Amino acid sequence: MPTALNADLHSHSTRSDGTLSPTLLARRAHANGVQLWALTDHDEADGLDEAAAAARDCGLRFVAGVEISVSVGDQTVHVVGLDVDAADAVLRDGLQQVRAGREQRARRIAAELERQVGIGDAYAGAVRLAGNPALLSRTHFARLLVERRVCASTQEVFTRFLTPGKPGYVAHAWATLRDAVGWIRGAGGHAVIAHPARYHFTSTEEWGLFEAFTELGGSGVEVVTASHGSGDQRKYAGIATEFGLRASRGSDFHSPLESRCDLGRLPPLPSGVAPVWELFA
Repeated sequence: MPTALNADLHSHSTRSDGTLSPTLLARRAHANGVQLWALTDHDEADGLDEAAAAARDCGLRFVAGVEISVSVGDQTVHVVGLDVDAADAVLRDGLQQVRAGREQRARRIAAELERQVGIGDAYAGAVRLAGNPALLSRTHFARLLVERRVCASTQEVFTRFLTPGKPGYVAHAWATLRDAVGWIRGAGGHAVIAHPARYHFTSTEEWGLFEAFTELGGSGVEVVTASHGSGDQRKYAGIATEFGLRASRGSDFHSPLESRCDLGRLPPLPSGVAPVWELFA
């Protein structure tokens, strides 16, 4: 398939922290001209069967995916798994292990928001928005604070409260990089480092991340994504070439009202990179 294919290989549904069901996401992707679409919910694969059926009904090519939360040093890195076997028992067990820590972290976030900012009942409010304590994320707290008019947007909430050094941020130990890549590869998939420009590594630390990821059998890096400007795209296209990684493209779409970029509305991959979708069966 060509480099210019309208592939969107990073999106989220109501099964994690998106606001559209897998079915509605498939329909939106198709309406926006997406030719190859992946659902990649956070640490969750339960929406993939619905997504596959909806994509089939639309005549849209679908790739089963997942986004795994990984601890690297004192930072959280996201690794997207693409073209995975969603029924793989080891992958399922691994995702369950990662999800098990979400409720505990959410309670600590709520406690910090009350202690430092005076925002009460944040845990109950976030659960109401998420629908399931096991799927709670910072995004659900952000939506709650917008609902309560503490902030005007979810991006403002993250900036003021939910990033490292802010009053509602709680560090957490997620999966290891070795585990995440191993689960994805064991399920027949391809591991991709998501939105690398969002992390706060030094150049040496970032190089070490890509070196370890490649040695573990990682396949690709998101070169084009909503949070990457043109300079980021050039940088990570170069890193992909340097490490022999494939280039991926995904909007990281969560919501029509919140996301920086709609499904399928990204620029094409830069010339000279090898698209990750060439690896798919």
